[in-house]
Amino acid sequence: MRKSITIILLMFLGTLITNAQTEIAQIETTLLDYIEGTANGQPERIKRAFHPDLNLYTVSNDSLSTRSGKKYIDYFKKGKKNNRIAKIISIDYQKDAAIAKIEVDMPDLKRIYTDYLLLLKINNSWQIIHKTYTYISYP
Repeated sequence: MRKSITIILLMFLGTLITNAQTEIAQIETTLLDYIEGTANGQPERIKRAFHPDLNLYTVSNDSLSTRSGKKYIDYFKKGKKNNRIAKIISIDYQKDAAIAKIEVDMPDLKRIYTDYLLLLKINNSWQIIHKTYTYISYP
């Protein structure tokens, strides 16, 4: 009896771990659409990552600055590569909501941007619904 309970418990935990790995992989795919789309001039990948109602927020001159996702995507021209080196720092999710932290080194500007991204799983697809960012300059 004890052995069968242990086996059932291990199967249940295995299913939870597999589901978590699958969700993380799906979130990473969305984040890579954003990261690689912006670096490689692939606006369609950026559109796939961003929800159409996404806005970007930052602080500029001690005031809130807001930009639409559409305006941001329009900045990236198809096939025009940008010197952006990004990496995923962290992902945390629960059910259909997630938050991710990304660092983007932009050597031409001598800045490292930190993006805080909110994601929701809508129609079985993870999308970035909100981007807040800041940066530090380096010599």
